[in-house]
Amino acid sequence: MVQAVINIDENTNRVLNIVKAKFGLKDKSQAINLVVNEYENVSLEPELRPEYRTKLASIVKGKHLSRREFEKEVA
Repeated sequence: MVQAVINIDENTNRVLNIVKAKFGLKDKSQAINLVVNEYENVSLEPELRPEYRTKLASIVKGKHLSRREFEKEVA
């Protein structure tokens, strides 16, 4: 476990207190861990959702044209 002394503004402190109270956490470090884990799940590299996997599979199975075929279609 890593320990750190951090400086946060008043608004961030209030948000951490709200998260701590909402989820029944013991301290702000648990609240920070929860917020960071949620950010990781949502923003960094989320796994593909099942509905997107089915949409992607239908796209892959769909009709695709080569460049020459596309140029013939357009011209």
